[in-house]
Amino acid sequence: MTTHARIDDFVAAEVLTPGDALVTARLGRITGESADLPLLALAFAVRAVRHGSTCFDPRHDPEVPGLTWPEPDAWLRAVEGSALGRVLVVEHGLLYLDRYRRLEVALCEDLTARATLSAPPLDEDRLTEDLDRLFPDAEHADQRAAAERAARVGTIVLTGGPGTGKTTTVAGVLAILQAQSLAMHGRSLRVALTAPTGKAAARMREAVAATASRLALTDDERTWLTALPSSTMHRLLGWRPDNHTRFRHDRLRRLPHDVVVVDETSMASLEHVARLLEALRPDTRLILVGDADQLASVEAGAVLHDVVAGWSDEHVVRLTRSHRFGAGIGRLAAAVRDGDADTAVELLTAGDPAIRLVQPDQGVSLVESTLLPIARDLVAAGRRDDADTALRRLGEHRLLCAHRDGPYGAATWNERVTSGLRHDVGYGDWYPGRPVLVTRNDAQLGVFNGDAGVVVEREGQLVVAVDGEPVREFATSRLPDVQTGYAMTIHRSQGSEFAQVTVLLPDADSRAMTRELLYTAITRAVDAVTVIGTTDDIRTAIGRRVARSSGIAERLAARQPAAR
Repeated sequence: MTTHARIDDFVAAEVLTPGDALVTARLGRITGESADLPLLALAFAVRAVRHGSTCFDPRHDPEVPGLTWPEPDAWLRAVEGSALGRVLVVEHGLLYLDRYRRLEVALCEDLTARATLSAPPLDEDRLTEDLDRLFPDAEHADQRAAAERAARVGTIVLTGGPGTGKTTTVAGVLAILQAQSLAMHGRSLRVALTAPTGKAAARMREAVAATASRLALTDDERTWLTALPSSTMHRLLGWRPDNHTRFRHDRLRRLPHDVVVVDETSMASLEHVARLLEALRPDTRLILVGDADQLASVEAGAVLHDVVAGWSDEHVVRLTRSHRFGAGIGRLAAAVRDGDADTAVELLTAGDPAIRLVQPDQGVSLVESTLLPIARDLVAAGRRDDADTALRRLGEHRLLCAHRDGPYGAATWNERVTSGLRHDVGYGDWYPGRPVLVTRNDAQLGVFNGDAGVVVEREGQLVVAVDGEPVREFATSRLPDVQTGYAMTIHRSQGSEFAQVTVLLPDADSRAMTRELLYTAITRAVDAVTVIGTTDDIRTAIGRRVARSSGIAERLAARQPAAR
């Protein structure tokens, strides 16, 4: 790049897209700005949001051969003296599109304000009795401590890996708070269970109901917990046909609930969390639940990760003891999460059949020899109208890919497996035993993006059995938005679990090859995980973090309130 940076240079280098350039040109015309460097800063701010950041950090040089990156201070000075002040803001050495700065500031101000409020008073004797009843042994001591903390503060972040008991803790807290409300106010709590996606919301409801059957609850408590509805955050806030960035519930029309629980918060965007916070009454209890080490939202923001990093320990509880995995998978997940590549490689190559690394030149034959028998078993079960067997077999294994398309992509492998069945099932899109993934929410049908099902044949007709509690059945014509599901992307697998997982790593130079991606993939497995790649691939993935720029952690850390 010459002394005068230009957008076209970075478009030609495929760092910026033509879309980034078009948006920047339009905003430049609106504001009257024509200088190269401020417009280039604006283009990178647009790119940053597209890549999931809430701001552009000029210290992050993409290191394009032949192009010289301006000094960070040069970016900042150029913007501060430009006409872009209405759309591009400099703060703390970062460059924000104004809308995302306002969202960040509002979120941090609301969390800080909630932290200064005292939680409602508790009946201490009843609290102790309920904690003893619901968490009676040492095995659940960490969940008991988390539940007590959640009962004592108005806002809590409950984070931890898969199987660490987050749902058990939430169910226990809700039972405790319900008992307190009945005793002190004579009425049931108004509770909202919500999540960023329809699938996550539905699974939260199912998980809370399943947990209710295992806890030492009274019949009334179990009935109340099991009956709690769930919804997406979008639906909870209330969709507005006249405005796609605002909701029916806001600071002027607050949500009526006493408690709001957000599951899979790692998948929630900055926009949705900020809008939820502004719609809560100050006395509404808020419980944010999720795994801060997983992949973040596909939209701008890594809110859970940033809040855990920056907020007061008084309001953040991390559960660490896994009750799901075998010891090997748990150690591998911890090594990846902590950036310990040496231990991860050692575990993957130590000969443990539950966690193994397979070289790429053996990967194709391994995947085919794994998936084709499963596919044939699904066809056999589908032809005899045995949905239970088909769904159980489907849940035994899943191939997880970093990409949807390309040689390492889920779509490629779905087509490859389907081609291997054509002699038996014909060439139509629908056939008995076809595994399907729903790709679009349909609230009327009660199916959501990411739901899995299998096609079965009944009296000459094909029916899709969709997994869940209970299993639901639909004519194929009612589920047009599906794709074949022998393989799926790691992003789409979030919130799911399978007995065995095979992870197909992409080329080492893939942007998707990150620590968070590998951690998310590994933690989908319950019993065994196979990673197809090299030791260098593992080290590359663990050494590369998802680069999302944000000021949330710093803003929260700078506003730490006095603990109450």
